[in-house]
Amino acid sequence: HVQLVESGGGSLQAGGSLRLSCASSGSIYCSDMSWYRQVPGKEREFVSGIDSGGSTRYADSVKGRFSISQDNAKNTVYLQLNSLKPEDTALYYCATGLAAVGYWGQGTQVTVS
Repeated sequence: HVQLVESGGGSLQAGGSLRLSCASSGSIYCSDMSWYRQVPGKEREFVSGIDSGGSTRYADSVKGRFSISQDNAKNTVYLQLNSLKPEDTALYYCATGLAAVGYWGQGTQVTVS
């Protein structure tokens, strides 16, 4: 069983930046990892992912503004959020897997006004 703990969320004004972190209890080396987000009343949506080879993917809505990276030594995946917009307000989840999600974190709230 893998535990994922997200952190780094917060409240800020439009145009600002945040860096979300996702610490895994297990090794993320050669693992696919993803970030999703969810707004109350809507389905959880894919935001970004990184595969075992280091290739990255982004939802069209965040391309050019968000950046995913990972530190294998720290078993941590990051999501850099730049040029934030009010529509980026959501609960952001980290997950193992890319094509199919295995484990979820508890989420970290990002609120943009």
